[in-house]
Amino acid sequence: MKDFFTYFFGQGTEKEFACFTLAHFLPVLFLVCVIFLIYRSRERLRDSKYDKAIRYTLAFIMIVTDMSYYWRLVAMPSLGANPIEHLPITVCGWVIIFGSYMLVGKSQTLFDIVYFWVFTGTIFAVITPIVITYTGPTRFRYYQFWLEHIMGYIAIFYMIFVHKMRPKLKSAMKAYIALAALAVIAYFSNQMLGPGANYLFMARPEKTPSILDVLPSNYALRLFIMVVAITILFSLAYLPWILMDRRKKKMASQNEKEEQEISA
Repeated sequence: MKDFFTYFFGQGTEKEFACFTLAHFLPVLFLVCVIFLIYRSRERLRDSKYDKAIRYTLAFIMIVTDMSYYWRLVAMPSLGANPIEHLPITVCGWVIIFGSYMLVGKSQTLFDIVYFWVFTGTIFAVITPIVITYTGPTRFRYYQFWLEHIMGYIAIFYMIFVHKMRPKLKSAMKAYIALAALAVIAYFSNQMLGPGANYLFMARPEKTPSILDVLPSNYALRLFIMVVAITILFSLAYLPWILMDRRKKKMASQNEKEEQEISA
């Protein structure tokens, strides 16, 4: 039993996970199915006495999933990872924290932040989950990673479909300000904690290959490009709502015109 737990909670020395394989697609498929079920059941869930229990359960899962990452590092020094260098000073980490409080309190402000952070930050971890290269489906870290990164989407779509929440243009500004505050915390954390800390990838490129490898090593230029990229991604995240609002406005205008023609 001890050998099993050592293996399950440990990390491999050879590659066990690769992008765009069955081990990659299955969690994404699971996420799509859950979102679809939420959409199909949105009316019943909205008026259900179980809504509060569902929201609280999702929030509990999010917090435990996030904390279990650090519990594992503390309990297994053999992993060679310093827990101080793996604090939740990340977009994905705060998506979980904000998302859990959003579910419990049905907070519009936290929804605004989580929505944009999920679709501009967490999405890259889902598309290229390189950090779990050495922990495949037989390891705890595989399941912890995927739960942590898909729960934000489940929380967001639950609030969109069941509680009819939606972002507005000013929501992007809230998310931007919150991200800037997190960036300041990450910068000073990287300075204080030493060369091992690289929160928000602001100190240097990561050892494992990722989409951020295209960024230059120069800090000022790297930061500028990240700001431009975030602005573009925020715009893309809000684009579907712009299109839906225009469609509704167009339909309302057409209906009004038809009513005027009938009355005439």
